[in-house]
Amino acid sequence: MMMGDQRETLLNNPNKNRAISRCVSHARDELHSFRTWLKWLCVDQSSAWTTCLSWFVFLVFAILVPALSHFVLACGGDCDSRHSRPYDTVAQLSLSGVAAISFICLSTFVRRYGLRRFLFFDKLRDESETVREGYTEQLNRSLKILFICVMPCFAAESGYKIWWYGSGGTKIAFLGNVVVSNAVACILDLCSWFYRTVVFFLVCILFRLLCYLQILRMQDFGLLFQIDSNVESVLKEHLRIRRHLKIISHRYRVFILWSLISITASQFATLLMTTRPNSNVNFFNTGELAVCSLSLVAGLLILLRSASRITHRAQAVTSLAAKWHVCATIDSFDASEGETPVAVVADGQSFAGKSYGSSEFDDVGDEEDELDNTKLIPSYAYSTISFQKRQALVTYFENNRAGITLFGFVLDRSSLHTIFGLELSLVLWLLGKTIGIS
Repeated sequence: MMMGDQRETLLNNPNKNRAISRCVSHARDELHSFRTWLKWLCVDQSSAWTTCLSWFVFLVFAILVPALSHFVLACGGDCDSRHSRPYDTVAQLSLSGVAAISFICLSTFVRRYGLRRFLFFDKLRDESETVREGYTEQLNRSLKILFICVMPCFAAESGYKIWWYGSGGTKIAFLGNVVVSNAVACILDLCSWFYRTVVFFLVCILFRLLCYLQILRMQDFGLLFQIDSNVESVLKEHLRIRRHLKIISHRYRVFILWSLISITASQFATLLMTTRPNSNVNFFNTGELAVCSLSLVAGLLILLRSASRITHRAQAVTSLAAKWHVCATIDSFDASEGETPVAVVADGQSFAGKSYGSSEFDDVGDEEDELDNTKLIPSYAYSTISFQKRQALVTYFENNRAGITLFGFVLDRSSLHTIFGLELSLVLWLLGKTIGIS
């Protein structure tokens, strides 16, 4: 296993929590390539030098460049209808606000926990080989997913900025030459947009990565019901998963809440400005605003989908435990009716085998896995676990459902429906105030 000697040294250290939180990256480190990308993106804060550089780049590209672009480079009242930017204020404030929230949260995570501890790599020693390999593979794919989300919007933003500066959106020759000045201003503007968007999506992708780790663990946890496990081992594993979900919820709750509030406010401000009676809405002056809104909403959907997905998997444990209890109870009653143990096991395996091989289960595709499926469980537990213990475990699952929470509110699919209903109600109310829709 990679980093075996270093991990043993850390585990034997009496101050292992502090030691684990700061680990030097090297060529065999699972996080080596990830840290390298963070340095290129200027968000690495593993040392005092990189921290100062990270904050300097943030102040330049998230605050200074957008402010100069809006107050200095934007054309005044002599602009034509195509080059005017009446919605630039909303776009710049929305993107800079979300980037500031993301950067501050990311800085807090890295400073307080360290990258290895924040991503739970210090806990992987207790996981199975399947979980470790799956999580490391997903980590390597995370940056690819990040750029897949960012690059289409960046291409659209680049096309708009190149057209705006190239067609005479501003004629301020702050470098002595209009063409050179416009080229430098366009590059800085695009770098600012790219940086702010990447910082926001990076924190969202890291949350998705942490949720994916818990999904792998939940799938591994579901296998405990397929073998001869005891109630104590099942309970301990579930308590460990619940604790990790609480840790993720506690760390990300401020970011999720403020992202939801700021993105919702920006979308309503956009809707209010574009539905005014005297608003001038066309492709040229709203293109940048549309790209900005699309990016922010996409990041928010990543957060909410990841949270609801892991919550759904965590709550599916109750159904799995109840099914396991039923199958064990049925087999125990069959055994008590005078059948030999060999016949019971054979019948149970035959019955389960028919369930697994039935063609009707082949139609569900990828919707079912080891945790959430409609297949019968070949029970091994009835001979070693009493009915009372199984019933107590099922009762525990029913009253202690795990998941991602936001200050006590569970982020599941019902919560998403509630959020959508509230947003739709506010949209209809705002449209009723502006263009008379009731």
